[in-house]
Amino acid sequence: MDFELNHEQKALREAVRDFANEVVTPGAKERDHSHEFPLEIMKQMGELGFLGVPYPEEYGGAGFDTLSYAITVEEIARADGSLALGLAAHISLGCGPIYYFGSEEQKHKYLTPLASGQGFGAFGLTEPGAGSDAGGTRTVARLDGDEWVINGSKIYCTNGRVARTTVITARTDRGSGESSGISSFIVENGTPGYTVGKDEDKMGLRSSITSPLFFQDCRIPYENLLGKEGAGFKQFLAILDGGRISIGAMAVGLGQAALEAALKYSQERHQFNQPISNFQAIQFKLADMATQLEAARLLVWRAAWLKDTHQPFGKAAAMGKLFASEVAERACHQAIQIHGGMGYTTEMPVERYYRDVRLTEIGEGTSEIQRIVIARHLLREAKSNI
Repeated sequence: MDFELNHEQKALREAVRDFANEVVTPGAKERDHSHEFPLEIMKQMGELGFLGVPYPEEYGGAGFDTLSYAITVEEIARADGSLALGLAAHISLGCGPIYYFGSEEQKHKYLTPLASGQGFGAFGLTEPGAGSDAGGTRTVARLDGDEWVINGSKIYCTNGRVARTTVITARTDRGSGESSGISSFIVENGTPGYTVGKDEDKMGLRSSITSPLFFQDCRIPYENLLGKEGAGFKQFLAILDGGRISIGAMAVGLGQAALEAALKYSQERHQFNQPISNFQAIQFKLADMATQLEAARLLVWRAAWLKDTHQPFGKAAAMGKLFASEVAERACHQAIQIHGGMGYTTEMPVERYYRDVRLTEIGEGTSEIQRIVIARHLLREAKSNI
């Protein structure tokens, strides 16, 4: 086992960290308060190649691997969880379906501008009646000549309002009621019949855009079908597996930011004529935070490594996302506890980390869904060994 990052991965981490410290961190607090989407920063990230980190150069990407992608998300999350979420949704959910299931023509037409930073991608999956049960999709797509006519709605779409293209799921077999009747489609912003509703006012990640999408007789070309008709359910399950790696990395980044803030404050805050870092109660909190976050990071990195080496990674991704999100939530909780009353005010960033990290236990499948995914893998493995 070799846990050493290679030269390219180290250089990328350093570049992303410098960018995060110099460009992202300074305005993160103000953007959170104003709910302002960091459009210019996202554009800068595109110019630097961050928006296409794990995709080949032939499709506008930077040509790095999944582990490099996880590192990128973690470093951005240390500075601003909202920006990290926008980045992760763009790469995993907006670009991923096109890269893994699109034709060469679709990749060059839609993936290349996204991966090269000319626009942002999004993924419309969740509906009012289809959350954890994503197979309950009710949005429909009807074939009319050489066009698909889409009717329905999506909710909680990250990057929805600003996306250049959005991949959505819709039922193409209304009679079956089965997951096999779901297909995936590429919809371009500005298509007649496609509208975006009012952005959600969220507890955390408030400068990340989360939008409802509406389709009323929205017509798209037949060739905007992604992959085979009826394959949408299997496609989004595979995309969510990969996306869990990035959400796990995001959780680690937020937890790391909380740890660093708590470590700094514990050395500056004096009580009983000494810094509170001298007290064993504080030291134990810091030690637990650091140990658990390092374990979470390794779980996430292992899932990324399995994906990069073309091995099954679904169980590892679910484990990494589950553990990282819950560990990071505890780290953010303890960071506020170390700050005391000051940590409960908006003067300190730890209250923002605590609000932001909460979504990591929900997005890309709740913690409960992750446990179901892991258990199903375990049971299948047990049966195969009999």
